[in-house]
Amino acid sequence: MSARTEGPLSFAPFRWLLAARTVAIVGNAVAPIALAFAVLDLTGSAADLGLVVAARSLANVAMLLFGGVIADRLPRNVVLVGTSIAAAATQGTIAALVLTGTAGIPALVALGVLNGAVAAVSLPAAAALVPDTVPDDLLRPANAWLRLGLNAGSIVGASAGAGLIAVVGPGWGLAVDAATFAVAAVLFSRLRLPDAAGAGEGAATGTATGTAGAAAGTAAGPRAADGDPAGTDPAESGPTTPTSVLTDLREGWREFSGRRWIWIVVLQFAVLNAAFTGAVTVLGPLVADESFGRAGWGLVVAAQTVGFGAGALLALRWRPRRALGIGVAAMAAAAIPVVALALTPTLPALVAAFALGGLAIELFAIAWDQSLQAHVPRAALSRVYSYDMVGSFVAVPLGEILVGPLAHGLGTVPVLLGCAAVIVIATAAASSSRSVWRIRATA
Repeated sequence: MSARTEGPLSFAPFRWLLAARTVAIVGNAVAPIALAFAVLDLTGSAADLGLVVAARSLANVAMLLFGGVIADRLPRNVVLVGTSIAAAATQGTIAALVLTGTAGIPALVALGVLNGAVAAVSLPAAAALVPDTVPDDLLRPANAWLRLGLNAGSIVGASAGAGLIAVVGPGWGLAVDAATFAVAAVLFSRLRLPDAAGAGEGAATGTATGTAGAAAGTAAGPRAADGDPAGTDPAESGPTTPTSVLTDLREGWREFSGRRWIWIVVLQFAVLNAAFTGAVTVLGPLVADESFGRAGWGLVVAAQTVGFGAGALLALRWRPRRALGIGVAAMAAAAIPVVALALTPTLPALVAAFALGGLAIELFAIAWDQSLQAHVPRAALSRVYSYDMVGSFVAVPLGEILVGPLAHGLGTVPVLLGCAAVIVIATAAASSSRSVWRIRATA
């Protein structure tokens, strides 16, 4: 058999997906910076900032499971058009309130809840759509290309957006985010998929017979050593009998919980994300305001994205068989930027630290997406992604809420160092699991 000569960009559906997600991330890179400084301009309180960002995170976690069901039942490209339009509306409203000087913490919390719910539907749909746009043997380069696009958009958004915010204020940064979602909706509308793929290959039923039973340990057949059901075909789909939402959720849970390596990594990120997001999202802007300035914080965020890009480029060339284990262990490097915020809050040190942390995060992210897409049945992939996201994000609001008051009471430096220690401990625990290291890059 001759080797495949074309790459992911040879497939039109993938090109539209890449374009839409890249455009959306340009605005999304601006939005957290703009929102953080909008809240600090209103009250100057890290606790208030934590409350606003936590409200969005809570709504996101609360709706993710239903978002996964929706993405497995309906054509995923259509879901992404609708969620992009809704995100444009919510972000546009926040921008209008900030620009007119009528924004208040209650209004920002309420709109954050709506925006988090919208994201809960779009995230599983976008992640699970990748295998429907390229052949299975191109999943790793496809994910790398997507990450490169996301990283390039983040660099442009964070650096240019920070400059825009410093000059004309955070309201215009939020307006840019709303506009990019509107453009993304147009691009998603051009994405055409085969009928089965667009609906998650039988996902309108939400079933994957045999596979779900084996993942729950109820099948008579043997189980593979890595925790996956032996003989599972990731593209396998079940019958077309309509099922309830609860049935869909139960079957998605079987696929998720029946793979030890998945839930171990998700537990790692439940702890790691709470510590990292609280430190960087809430305390980072506070440190910036007290030292090197808001425009400098945009450069720091952009440096992390440069690290993401370097990781994606490395992933295009380096394809280790145990990519997931390597990526999980590499997440210890996420503690480096948090330590730098605590001990060396200077622009050169933070740029280097965030770039290094970004490279490690990206190596993990690409390995994780490839592992899920290769080892989880296609018909249940959005639901497994939604359980992954719920578990990974569930403690984020707690981290966002706690770090502000803790920093006021104990000081910013001790809280940042505590967050770094939590990241390292969680990573050491996950990377010691044999099930994580047994997962290979392909099914």
